[in-house]
Amino acid sequence: MPRFNIHHITKYLYEAPVRDSTNQIMLYPLKDEFQEVLKHELSISAEPNINEYNDYYGNEVGCFMHTNPHRELVIDSRLEVITKNRSLPADDRPCNEQWEELEKLTWQVPFIDFLREPPFQGSEEIAEMIRHLKSRSFTPLVATGKLNQYVFENFSYIQGITTVETTIEEILKLKAGVCQDFAHLLSAMLRQINIPARYVSGYVCPNKNGMRGEGATHAWVEAYLPFYGWLGFDPTNNCVATDMYVRLAVGRNFNDCTPVKGTYKGTSNQTLEVGVTVSYQDSAFSKDRPVMMKQQPEPTPINNSYRRFVEKQKLLQQQQQQQQ
Repeated sequence: MPRFNIHHITKYLYEAPVRDSTNQIMLYPLKDEFQEVLKHELSISAEPNINEYNDYYGNEVGCFMHTNPHRELVIDSRLEVITKNRSLPADDRPCNEQWEELEKLTWQVPFIDFLREPPFQGSEEIAEMIRHLKSRSFTPLVATGKLNQYVFENFSYIQGITTVETTIEEILKLKAGVCQDFAHLLSAMLRQINIPARYVSGYVCPNKNGMRGEGATHAWVEAYLPFYGWLGFDPTNNCVATDMYVRLAVGRNFNDCTPVKGTYKGTSNQTLEVGVTVSYQDSAFSKDRPVMMKQQPEPTPINNSYRRFVEKQKLLQQQQQQQQ
């Protein structure tokens, strides 16, 4: 059973002091029969009170406020976790029987969210991909593996060309993206053939370098297979998620699983840096600080009430100056 020490730092730097920073964090690892959390240390700038609760999908969520003016917000998470491997499905039942079992899930509440994909441009292109692969002629396990491989082989892994706001249509045009893009794409493909699919955020912890997704949070997909349950597939690395993966949260998409998100009053110019290190020793956390890499922060809405108020005040001041 692998034992990992994971150090994850998220740092926001602001051009000018900001205030009333309200944030949500999903940095608490899932706890189940395949994942045992031995220790979790969480420190945040100004040491705010953190209110914790479990969301609709069973994820542990934390919320906090940093009201005083500040030019930096640092969220430091240190995690010690043991993961356990799960046996793969036997996949020995007749193909038709398995697809019929999936049909029964169509209107069952636990699966509805993971079967419905909001309408998007490009759905016909995805349908054509699925028809080309003749996915329904295989068992759900084999079909999922083929779609996983298809994304890996036909979409290039290129960092920096997409953001958290990138749509599936844009990914199809670019034929490229990163782990969250590939997870969204694979989820849409699986849902089209009536296989429940959920987005997973967490960490990939390989014994050797070379896996895409190291040095930051990672994303993959869990597909629900009949007579078995949820099994993880990673289209970024074309593999099944094993005990080398640590899960933080599950949901319909990135928005349900965002590790850190929030809002504040102040300048819209900000810099986001993220660093993740994984050590494999059974001893204390690594003393090496994660290498911080600049990320693209979530776009700041320009139509929220506070920003509209600020823009209105600026406009009034300009009008008054012109009248003088």
